[in-house]
Amino acid sequence: MKADYRTVWSNCLALIREQVSPKIFKTWFEPIEAVQFQEHVLTIQVHNMYVYECLEEHYVEILREAIRKVIGPGAQLEYLIMVEEENSTRIPSNPVSSVPPGTVTLTTPLKDPFERNNQRLVIDSQLHPFYTMESFIEGPCNRLAKAAGKEIAKNPGKTTFNPLLIYGASGLGKTHLAQAIGLSVKQNFPDKVVLYVSMNLFQEQFTEAVRRNEINDFMRFYKLVDVLILDDIHELAGKIGTQNTLFHIFNHLHQSEKQLIFTCDRSPAELSGIEDRLLSRFRRGLPAEIKAPDFDTRMAIVRYKVRKDGIDFPEEVLEYICKYVDNNVRELEGAIIALLAQQTFNRKELTAENVKEILNKMVTKQPAELTVERIRQVICDHFHMTLPLMQGKARKREVVRPRQIAMYFAKNYTNASLSYIGSQLGKKDHTTVLYACKVISDLMETDRVFHAQMEELRRKIIMS
Repeated sequence: MKADYRTVWSNCLALIREQVSPKIFKTWFEPIEAVQFQEHVLTIQVHNMYVYECLEEHYVEILREAIRKVIGPGAQLEYLIMVEEENSTRIPSNPVSSVPPGTVTLTTPLKDPFERNNQRLVIDSQLHPFYTMESFIEGPCNRLAKAAGKEIAKNPGKTTFNPLLIYGASGLGKTHLAQAIGLSVKQNFPDKVVLYVSMNLFQEQFTEAVRRNEINDFMRFYKLVDVLILDDIHELAGKIGTQNTLFHIFNHLHQSEKQLIFTCDRSPAELSGIEDRLLSRFRRGLPAEIKAPDFDTRMAIVRYKVRKDGIDFPEEVLEYICKYVDNNVRELEGAIIALLAQQTFNRKELTAENVKEILNKMVTKQPAELTVERIRQVICDHFHMTLPLMQGKARKREVVRPRQIAMYFAKNYTNASLSYIGSQLGKKDHTTVLYACKVISDLMETDRVFHAQMEELRRKIIMS
């Protein structure tokens, strides 16, 4: 009896689990999915090129040994790699042999998305199981879009949010939310036909249908879908034939109370190259914008991510990531993966200080260097002091202690000379600065409450 690919990969995972730590297994191997097993060749799917390269560089021998023990001496392993293009469309690559390692060639396969079985539509929804409502972290930046999605999942096609147009810049979670709505519909209504399609693939299917003179079959199929999710509709610009076909599909589905969900990288008002009659239908329901997440939402996202993946990052590292990786969610997740790789392979604990060098290579926004002036201002704000009072020569305890704390942080977190630090903090000399640093160090060692206060101040200074 021929072994099922899921069983083969499950047996391989059992062997791999015995050879790596639980953290490494959960991070690098558990998310892998087997997709095919034919003629001693096991095909596994990884989520991006970075994961593929890490597996090939660090764990290829473990993979080789596992598949050979399970399948036999002639076993081969092939990868199916999900690749992010510049237009954010996820496409699979050709399988790549890792025994021995091969090269990656990208392609967009055009597969028949459906088949008939006893007059009943059988379809792969193309929904990724990771894109759930739970993992889509809510914040002020996306609250309206998520709330509309939840309502649609309860009653698809019957709400005022039809169509739902989710728009925003790349990497903010539009595809995630759209697929999460689809998954929720499938959970609530298992018999409904849900289909996620990128506009790139929709266009290729349309072109192929025209070439084969099967456009009527193409339209008939899409009219049978209960929930249609079209990703990146801005790619329709200038494609008049595709627009005309989608116009008729839209009308049929909408009139039949079927749900339509679109994503776009701009608002409906900014779309160009699309016929007015189709644009008016995009605007008929709810346009819901997703914006860049604020700091609190970014913190919620990374906390969820590290908790789910079993990653142990200090809170200060998470704060530092969220402070400087603020463009989109995709970069935020990429930063976590890169830092995890550094921690795993270099076996070095991460701190806010040593993570700075890693992040500088990933993001265009550079963290500003700490200065005596910045530290002085944070301390003044924390203790509700005026700047002249901090810079003056007052020797009251409520002034001296904050000044000493500022001297301590300035000495340890800037390259300023002791003389300069003293001149900016009460016009003191370098010996006073050294004395202040010793006083603060001693207090931190003997007073737990004071030590906790200093940790809070340190985070404020780093995040300033």
